[in-house]
Amino acid sequence: MTWQSPLRLWLLLGVAALAVGYLLAQRRHSRYAVRFTNLRLLDRVAPHRPAWRRHVPAGLFLAMLALLVVGFARPSAEVRVPRERATVMVAVDVSTSMLASDVEPDRLSAAKEAARRFVDGLPDEFNVGLVAFAGSAAVLVPPGTDREALHDGIERLAEGSTGVQGTAIGEAINTSLGAVRALDSQAAKDLPPARIILLSDGANTSGMDPMEAAAEAVDAKVPVHTISFGTPSGFVDRGGRPIQVPVDGQTLKAVADSTGGGFHEATSREELRAVYDDIGTSVGYRTQRQDVSARFIGLGLVLAMGAAAGSMRWFSRLP
Repeated sequence: MTWQSPLRLWLLLGVAALAVGYLLAQRRHSRYAVRFTNLRLLDRVAPHRPAWRRHVPAGLFLAMLALLVVGFARPSAEVRVPRERATVMVAVDVSTSMLASDVEPDRLSAAKEAARRFVDGLPDEFNVGLVAFAGSAAVLVPPGTDREALHDGIERLAEGSTGVQGTAIGEAINTSLGAVRALDSQAAKDLPPARIILLSDGANTSGMDPMEAAAEAVDAKVPVHTISFGTPSGFVDRGGRPIQVPVDGQTLKAVADSTGGGFHEATSREELRAVYDDIGTSVGYRTQRQDVSARFIGLGLVLAMGAAAGSMRWFSRLP
């Protein structure tokens, strides 16, 4: 935290002087207190109250003054704010291998649940779109702020959504970039700040070379965050015959590394939620320095009201 008017902090010395003055006054009051010989009369005139109560309003008042001085010095701090026109494309693998039950209840169901949680955690003003891919890729929901449409699209994610079997990671990236470029009339010339979140469990088996698509993402300055989801022991049942579908994240890692995104591995539903939460803390934000004096002034006003309430409640007067 920095201060735009640091010299004003010297006023805190005045607050400290008031605190010292209060302590000295209390000490003098105790030294010259009137002594009563009639204890019954003393109890009527000055009934016993917890000693700490009489100091609470003064303490809150001094704390309020200190906070107001800090706010007056105009503190500023680095604050994360959503980027204007921020766009996030979520690409989910819907190939047959995503039906493996090594992640309960299966990889695809867990991925859908985590995707819903992820998009609900993003700011409402973010544009979010959805791409499904297997042997090809298709935009299920164009990027926009309609979260209900996005939820409907996530619910429609199913094996065979794209009609072609396989795992086309490159096509998923390319299709996501196309959706970003079609966001609005301005996007073709001025691409909005965007991120692609791509989840898959295997290596590329069809379509465009993933590294070629990654190069396009680099040119567009769109980082691709990838999630390798599943375990080495995954398998799917086809006609009573188990087919091994171990997770393979090498291609996903290469894509993330080349585009400046992050590579994540998740082997359970809980780990996948944590990965999405981690990605959500950085996607679509920028850091800027802002005046945060209102925080201190607001808290100071709360303490002022507390001091007034305590004084009226216990002593029937304002501080």
